[in-house]
Amino acid sequence: MNPRALRAAGPAILVAAALAALVWGLAYGGGAAPLAIGDPGPFVRWGLPTARLVVNLSAAGMVGALVTALFALKSGEREFDAALDVASISAAVFTIAAAATGFLTFLDAFNPEVSAAPEFGAQLGRYLVETEVGRTWLITMIAGAALTVLAFAVRGWTASFFVALLAVASLVPMGTQGHSGEEANHTAAVMALVLHIIGAAVWLGGLVLLVVIRPIVGNERIATALARYSSIALASFVVVAIAGTVRAAIGVGSWAALASPYGVIVLVKAAALVGIGVLAAWYRRRLIGRMDEPIPSRRFWSLIVLELVFMGIASGAAAALARTAPPTNSALPEIRTPAEILTGAPLPPELTIERWLTSWDVDLLWAFAAGFGVFFYLAGVWRLRRRGDAWPLHRTILWVLGLVLLFWVTCGPVNVYQDYLFSMHMVGHMLLSMAVPVLLVAGAPVTLAARAIRKREDGTRGGREWILWAVHSPFARVVSHPFVAAGLFIGSLWLFYFTDLFRWSLYDHLGHEWMVMHFLITGYLFALSLIGVDPVPYRLPYPGRLLLLIGIMAMHAFFGIVLMMQTGLMVSEWFGAMGRTWGATPLEDQYVGGGVAWSIGEIPTLILAVTVAIQWSRTDDRQQRRRDRHADRSGDAELEAYNARLAALAERDARAGR
Repeated sequence: MNPRALRAAGPAILVAAALAALVWGLAYGGGAAPLAIGDPGPFVRWGLPTARLVVNLSAAGMVGALVTALFALKSGEREFDAALDVASISAAVFTIAAAATGFLTFLDAFNPEVSAAPEFGAQLGRYLVETEVGRTWLITMIAGAALTVLAFAVRGWTASFFVALLAVASLVPMGTQGHSGEEANHTAAVMALVLHIIGAAVWLGGLVLLVVIRPIVGNERIATALARYSSIALASFVVVAIAGTVRAAIGVGSWAALASPYGVIVLVKAAALVGIGVLAAWYRRRLIGRMDEPIPSRRFWSLIVLELVFMGIASGAAAALARTAPPTNSALPEIRTPAEILTGAPLPPELTIERWLTSWDVDLLWAFAAGFGVFFYLAGVWRLRRRGDAWPLHRTILWVLGLVLLFWVTCGPVNVYQDYLFSMHMVGHMLLSMAVPVLLVAGAPVTLAARAIRKREDGTRGGREWILWAVHSPFARVVSHPFVAAGLFIGSLWLFYFTDLFRWSLYDHLGHEWMVMHFLITGYLFALSLIGVDPVPYRLPYPGRLLLLIGIMAMHAFFGIVLMMQTGLMVSEWFGAMGRTWGATPLEDQYVGGGVAWSIGEIPTLILAVTVAIQWSRTDDRQQRRRDRHADRSGDAELEAYNARLAALAERDARAGR
């Protein structure tokens, strides 16, 4: 297909396929069927999922264009500016569609009589401000408006990077909508949906961008951009496939339920996604490298049309699923226990030794982080060894152990019981902030990335360039300073537990994810400043490191003692209202948690101290060996000169005495 014709027809084909799949899904699944009571009318029943579809497609154009431009294109070039224009236009459509979705959701939920009367405006205002769903779409609309201006105004690397982060963040509130919030396992459903939305947006939007910029770049440059986009698409496919499977399993519930309308739509969506993955793997493996040849190039861009059709079908089916009732009764029961009211999940059984090994509650975000972390690290080591370079085995082992421990903490028994036992929460905190970072820092990931990832020579930024930019940024230079890192490490400990941040992490899953990320980052920075192999702008001398560590150990131990001396229960309306009939009382359990912070939490700190001492000793040994080698080369000239000077001074003193 002619590139210019595809540029115009590609988005139209995508939208047409999505609308066709949406209409079929709503008709087949009953998502647009009239309600027996409080029916909002056909305009709302069909208009709401259509508006939501436009939100999803425009979000893809916004996020995918930014991410692909930052990874595959060069700032200042025509195609980079075109990518930002695509993102700005998509953000404008996203803003309008989000506003329409919020308004139609209001009509669907409350079925008010639309009028110009002040009562209707007041009701709409209360909906946007006082209800969760209203605030979600209001925030989404505001974020879209800001992104419209920012994507149009900025053109540099750094500004575009932060705009891309904001664009990705603007998709998170959308994941809280749909059936997820009404389900018993809504936390897993929400996280799966958020990751699914972000992965699909990056995947679809990047492909649309390549179609748009094809007429303005040559065959060689478009082939290079396609190869780089393929890496993004592969990672996105993995995220979309796994997160989508988890979300579908929660909604479907059983194999038999796949025969239901909801299950059939899920199968159609899955088939479209699998078709995209197989098609993309085939033609990118066989045709991208031959883009400078006329026949492979035409065949490639013709197959792009088929991929856009499949993506449209998947997008339309996803929008229809949001309006289709799941076949299983996964909703929370009307009569709920205190634990179900607070956490959205039933109270787990008593924690035993066996359940330390068999209890699992997988957090997809950190499962992906651990999985991708292990894969890319091992891929880097393999690349080094393939070209004959050595990489210490102990670094690989420590990195893998750190990510395995991260997975166990965020997806294993700690994650299962931390909402019900303060002591278990503190075990997780100590491991996340002290044990996991020590292992990860010892793996020297930045050094490995700088050596293993190929350097870009065309002015674009790949993984190596972005990692080194982040490491050498002014912000990184500040937060990696030993005293700043130590202040963040110990200061955030007190700030978190003695402010409402702790309460936020319990009530809001987003707060929980922030907590895990914060503990990891602050612990990593502190360990990096003490024992890191990766370069940092400044490190204290070894005596200073030990003194700093001793001070941190003292303040950390004091924090544990303060917790043990508490006579009142922290977040009492949470830990004191779970209705637990097993284990220690909440106050006794809090005392145990303080003991964990005081005793067990000091073990990684002691390991840090031993590691610093060993590094200090090895540094002294290396310096002594350098002095010995220098003396061997120079015949110990410095020592001979020193002795000669002493002899001259002695002779002068003797003459003066005479």
